[in-house]
Amino acid sequence: MSLPTALACLIVLIFTLLGVAKTMALGPMPGLAAHAGFTTASYRVIGALELAGAIGVAIGPVLPLLGQLAGLGLLMLLTGAVTTHMRKGDALPRLVPAVVCAALVAWYLVLLAGVGS
Repeated sequence: MSLPTALACLIVLIFTLLGVAKTMALGPMPGLAAHAGFTTASYRVIGALELAGAIGVAIGPVLPLLGQLAGLGLLMLLTGAVTTHMRKGDALPRLVPAVVCAALVAWYLVLLAGVGS
């Protein structure tokens, strides 16, 4: 398995789990939404966007442009997440997951750009 494929699988897994948890308002998600200043309904929209990104990255090997666009969409969501955590003054443990996910998606996009060259 190539590194871009492995990263794609990891990204799909992460964002499928997060997207489902947010859209279904499972466990701590309503509280996390409130902490971030979002309603549960708007958090569900974010979850749906995460699911769409996961699907796009999963389809990426067949339609590379879709994989790239989905990755860019996820990166924009993660930029918003990092910004929200920073504005809320969250401690590092709350910020790290979004930063790590952003780094994974950015790495995936860089690898895709290298493969396409």
